[in-house]
Amino acid sequence: MTPNGPKAEIHAQRRRRMLEAVGADALVFIAGPPEAVYSNDVCYRYRPDTNIRYLAGYEDPACLMFGGPDGEFTLFVEGRDPERERWTGPRLGPEGAAERYGACHAHALEDWPGVLAEALGRTAVLYYDPPLEARAAAKLRELIKANGGLELRSAAELFGEFRVVKEAEEIEVMRQATAISARAHRDLAERLRPGMAEYEIEAAIEHEFRRAGCAGPAYPTIAASGSNATILHYTRNDRTTCDGDLLLLDAGGEWGGYCADITRTIPVGASYSAGQREIYEVVLEAQKVAIEAVAPGTSYQEVNMRAVTSMVPAMIELGLLEGSTEECIESGAYTSYYMHRTGHWLGMDVHDPGSYGDNGARLLEPGMVLTVEPGIYVPEDAACPRQFRGIGVRIEDDVLVTAGGHEVLTTAAPKETTELEELRARALA
Repeated sequence: MTPNGPKAEIHAQRRRRMLEAVGADALVFIAGPPEAVYSNDVCYRYRPDTNIRYLAGYEDPACLMFGGPDGEFTLFVEGRDPERERWTGPRLGPEGAAERYGACHAHALEDWPGVLAEALGRTAVLYYDPPLEARAAAKLRELIKANGGLELRSAAELFGEFRVVKEAEEIEVMRQATAISARAHRDLAERLRPGMAEYEIEAAIEHEFRRAGCAGPAYPTIAASGSNATILHYTRNDRTTCDGDLLLLDAGGEWGGYCADITRTIPVGASYSAGQREIYEVVLEAQKVAIEAVAPGTSYQEVNMRAVTSMVPAMIELGLLEGSTEECIESGAYTSYYMHRTGHWLGMDVHDPGSYGDNGARLLEPGMVLTVEPGIYVPEDAACPRQFRGIGVRIEDDVLVTAGGHEVLTTAAPKETTELEELRARALA
């Protein structure tokens, strides 16, 4: 799908819908991030601002402005520089960007303050978020101060409401991202061997993402073995795995600008220990109950509480908690072992924008995609039965809300204990 083909028309349709929503007296301004320095004069591979990608499909450093009385769409992009292009590759420049991406106007990236200043004089409402780059943020504050009558609104909230319900084309791209990622998890479960380092596991699954056409991982891969799995966002990935460990692998690929987000917790050896299995089965049952609740009209918080009310009685029975189910939920005692919610929106960002409503009261709608990912994390020094100490389990799937209920997009990644143990036994045979 080329920029001038159907994709360009999809972006134009999004801009038209947003213009209708904000009105003729509003202007939207998005300042994309600058290139980030990796070391000295070497930069990271550039990842564009997702809101600019959503509205224009532009992949390089840019600012975007649209709206106002004329409803015009303006891009600010890097100019042509033949000498630099010999080192970093060709640029479109303003003229090429206008032609390829359908902008009414295009200017050099550094010209945005002057053009925006003129546009602000003709508008009443500005949707924006502070730029990441300090000098750009200071300049924007200066322009806003010079136009004291402006009504200021959050661009993040505006875009979140448009992006939280996916279009049919977006869902098809997400099917590809999740299918690639689920296959990569299955492949890793077959290749895993005791003695592999966590960084080898990280490299192996990210290799599968890239081999299948992903731009790379959608977020830093968590390959947490042993008690590292009790650290929610562990990314050091420098421990060597041992037979008897669990591996909590949280990894997803980014394909076509959309993210997958999958977690599986699998034995490094051939099977789960008795304690590992007990914790795992509690989390798996909670995840199934929570997924079953996903349907139009169900609140986000209801999905979360289905998992909590499934896990808490089992945690009491295992000796992780004391008291009644009601007491442990009301006091929040369970958060010693389960300290995050059951999921989040998923899309162009792994934590996609969009309101969850007050206390999670937002109702699910067809086209929303969310993760469902309960977990139990028992620290090494927890005051609980010894066989559970140092065990971390999370199971995460990506779920599409459909008109009739839901569709799990990541079923190809195995998660049943029987299937995983059979797979591991064959792999190690």
